[in-house]
Amino acid sequence: MNTRLDTQTRTPVLVWDLPTRTFHWALTISFFIAFFTAEFDRLRDVHVAAGYIALGLIVFRIVWGFAGSRYARFASFAFPLRAAIEYTHALLRGKAPRHIGHNPPGSWAIYVMLALGFAIGVSGVIVLGAEEQQGILRGVAERPIGEAIKAMHEALSWIMVALVLAHVAGVVIESLAHRENLAAAMLTGRKLARKSDGITGSQRAIALVMVIAAMLSAAWFLRWRVVEVAGVHQLPFVGRSLPDNTTWRSACGTCHVPYHPTLLPARSWNAILDRLDDHNGMQLAIDAKTLREIREFLVTHSAETGTTEAAYMINRSIPLQETPRRITETGYWLEKHRGIDESYWRHEKVGSKSNCAGCHLDAHEGTYEDAAMRLPR
Repeated sequence: MNTRLDTQTRTPVLVWDLPTRTFHWALTISFFIAFFTAEFDRLRDVHVAAGYIALGLIVFRIVWGFAGSRYARFASFAFPLRAAIEYTHALLRGKAPRHIGHNPPGSWAIYVMLALGFAIGVSGVIVLGAEEQQGILRGVAERPIGEAIKAMHEALSWIMVALVLAHVAGVVIESLAHRENLAAAMLTGRKLARKSDGITGSQRAIALVMVIAAMLSAAWFLRWRVVEVAGVHQLPFVGRSLPDNTTWRSACGTCHVPYHPTLLPARSWNAILDRLDDHNGMQLAIDAKTLREIREFLVTHSAETGTTEAAYMINRSIPLQETPRRITETGYWLEKHRGIDESYWRHEKVGSKSNCAGCHLDAHEGTYEDAAMRLPR
């Protein structure tokens, strides 16, 4: 809507309803939380929670674009691209007309950011399902496909950051051009205009439902960080249940955490079982039937299966000509543990690099989820 108003006819009127304002700031917060936690494995659940909330907010805004109040509806800012270009030129010359609602370039920024945000959210859910075997789309794609989509997910996120910066610059320029604080208007919902240009209600109930839904979602995703029951593994996500074997768990779990077969390739397990006379300095005696069952289990479900992220990454990090007999010798293990201070290895709950359960809550399950890793205090 285009209005030219005399200062005497202007009065503060409600333009932006509360759901629109709530969406604007909640999406900003959730996107940047997701963006800045993306590279931290130990904050993976925070990243995912923020991403899901952002995606939910975008879906809401699309619906609200048809069902919302006057200036929230897409019909109120359905400008052609030519209008956006002409308005930008006029703005740079200081001759752009004032709009009560979204101006032409602002409307296009909204359309692009909604589409981009939706693509980022959906690609993130696919990556979570393919790489981590978690979330609502777990197992939907193979891990190599997940890696390709992850690269796209990251690239789109950086494009979004660039668009946000451009959007902020546009808000500053227009605020100066029309001598009004557009950022403040998105907080209060009010702008100077004729009374007839305002909306009648702020839709507080819908905004309250939005906030409660976002808070409950965050609480569900992050509940394990707040409440920890002794002996109970409260994980934000549970991947696939890995194959198990009672004989293997009994024989190998007597002396140490039974390392799941997905943590080494088949050739490594064969090499280990072929040298039971020198098993970490010990000589093991296992009857032929038991050894055969254990070997079959370990080889069948080895790292080559790529069942978990740890399995896939470990197998990929080992050159084909190498046959490591220790998980701590693999390239992936070394890379992931390189930055851990030596004091943690000496901690009474850890003791050595072979004690995976000292830091990984799900070591016995063999899943080694990122969010299940906690360094001892």
